[in-house]
Amino acid sequence: MDDARVGASRTQLWLEFLAFYVLAPAALYMFLPYVNLYGAIAVVTVIGLAILHFTDGYAWRHLWDFSSLRGLGPMILWTSGLTALVLTVMTLWLVPERFLGLPREQTVLWVAILALYPWFSVLGQEIIFRPLFFYRYGSLFPSATLRIVVNALVFAAAHLFFQNWIAPMMTFLGGLMFAWVYEHRRSFPAVFVMHWIAGGLVFTLGLGRFFYHGAIPQ
Repeated sequence: MDDARVGASRTQLWLEFLAFYVLAPAALYMFLPYVNLYGAIAVVTVIGLAILHFTDGYAWRHLWDFSSLRGLGPMILWTSGLTALVLTVMTLWLVPERFLGLPREQTVLWVAILALYPWFSVLGQEIIFRPLFFYRYGSLFPSATLRIVVNALVFAAAHLFFQNWIAPMMTFLGGLMFAWVYEHRRSFPAVFVMHWIAGGLVFTLGLGRFFYHGAIPQ
């Protein structure tokens, strides 16, 4: 699918790209103890939405185009199953004592995370790393493969502030899946659901400590 045309020079696009995907994550890495994580996500998301609004050819209905899910159900199921398998192995290897610990020991908190996480974290991340990246900055990269790999890399880099190797590694692998689906199907609902499921599995199975900003070394 062709990317939307954007009314901006390549220089402007590169500057915006660097601001969103290099400078913003670097600032978060350096200043997270002094800023609110979800507040920072909200601010960047609002800015991203404003830029998307002025991106020629982008239609807001794209965000809730549920017809784009047609035919993707089996793919979402098998990728979620693969994600569950990988996360189970990682949990039993790294923190076996935490396997299924959250739903067993803090059920109310676990349910709250599953209910709120997609709206306070996944939604903003997916807007920035999928529609904004592919519609506005996709033309900066000459091939679909390069767009997918760069998208996964910047998605992983945005999780370096957790200061462990698990978060960026897992988000790079997840980012490859999300980026591939978005590159080929442009389905925002699909990548939102996939991200929601993956994040829910992280906290359910026991790797949540590696994705919890409260556990970052001070």
